[in-house]
Amino acid sequence: MLTIPGGLSDPLPGHKPTIDSWTNDVRAVMDAVGVTRATIHGYDSAGASAMLFAATYPERVSSLILINTFARALWAEDYPRGIRAEMRDRFIDDYQAKWGSGALLRRYMPTADLSAEDIERWGWFERQLASPGVVRTYMNRVLDTDVREALPLIQAPTLVVHRTDNKAVPVDDGRDLSARIPGAKYVELPGDEHMLYGRNGEAILGEIREFVTGGREAPPVTDRVLATILFTDIVGSTQRAAELGDQRWRELLDEHDAVVRAEVVRFRGKLIKTTGDGARATFDGPTRAIEAARTIARAARGLDLQIRAGLHTGECELGGEDVGGIAVHIAARIAALADAGEVVVSRTVKDLAGGSGIEFMERGVHTLKGVPDAWHLFTVTP
Repeated sequence: MLTIPGGLSDPLPGHKPTIDSWTNDVRAVMDAVGVTRATIHGYDSAGASAMLFAATYPERVSSLILINTFARALWAEDYPRGIRAEMRDRFIDDYQAKWGSGALLRRYMPTADLSAEDIERWGWFERQLASPGVVRTYMNRVLDTDVREALPLIQAPTLVVHRTDNKAVPVDDGRDLSARIPGAKYVELPGDEHMLYGRNGEAILGEIREFVTGGREAPPVTDRVLATILFTDIVGSTQRAAELGDQRWRELLDEHDAVVRAEVVRFRGKLIKTTGDGARATFDGPTRAIEAARTIARAARGLDLQIRAGLHTGECELGGEDVGGIAVHIAARIAALADAGEVVVSRTVKDLAGGSGIEFMERGVHTLKGVPDAWHLFTVTP
């Protein structure tokens, strides 16, 4: 299942987000990871992108799931709900002013017993998502959205779920969607929470499971996941060990391992193991993996060490605390090709990091030992 979020970072300077560009982003991500067809899940303001994608690329959508979302945000004579035009600026001003404080959580969970810690944690989450200025731009785009014309063109089996007393997105929006999308299944759940998986999130998960799989039981935990694998290696470790002696070399390795461990945690990765003169880690996103690799390389220079690093994104097999599979072998082979101080990545990593602002240089096409096909590699600029 591919979930479409509302956006997880500031855009590049000068970029003007549109629903069309968001839809293109979905297609680009699917192409990059080799997914030809998927269940598309849209929630809140991201629902419009999901609906437009399903109508535009019916061959790419096996089913569509819409949770607490809408086709239009502004009131109109033929759409007697939503925000009135004269209230638009006041609504955006209020939303922008509260962004990052955590206060908006009370709008999404009005009757929940929220603690000060809940509010602070939500405020921190918002501050990681985007700046107030970007939020204002985003909200203006959301309020300009109207995808009603696309709804009759949706061919995929569609599930629409809405909370009866939702204050953030009134239930009439969900009812309207289900009436406009051919054959849509509409499920109305009690409660006033707008949050996707709040206090009673299991009810929504049950509806999704049944719609997608035919049963409400949770599937067994998979032993295969998509991850970005990072390999690092200290260049010239044998020579440095001989120069420094066993005790000082061991101390230096301990300092190196502490740096690696701290940076992997900082960028939300998982340290799989240290290998004596290097490390292996996994990340759930290529951008964080690249930033971790660059930071580790800089920190290593401060220890008078040079490392090389290689990254690849692919399917991994889980085995206890370790990971395996061809993707791991590819990342190891890429790391072996890197020069001192260099971070080398596969085309998959480069493509998935598009829009992050990270720059790459051509590294050529290479044959990786024991791995089929030729691989196009790139060097991350320092």
